[in-house]
Amino acid sequence: MWHVAGHRHATVQDHVALVEIDLTGELMIAAAAASEDRLTPDRIDEVLDVDGEQRDPAGGPA
Repeated sequence: MWHVAGHRHATVQDHVALVEIDLTGELMIAAAAASEDRLTPDRIDEVLDVDGEQRDPAGGPA
């Protein structure tokens, strides 16, 4: 007996994957425009719009 994987409805989207793809694209654009060989951690944080301070799940500094 053969089982064929079902097809997803065309409107089903993986929102997390779409966000990851968008962020990866932003990093690629920044890397291509950079004059240096590598992006610094600060530049990566700037491109991804995050601050460098890690926080715990409760919202305070880790």
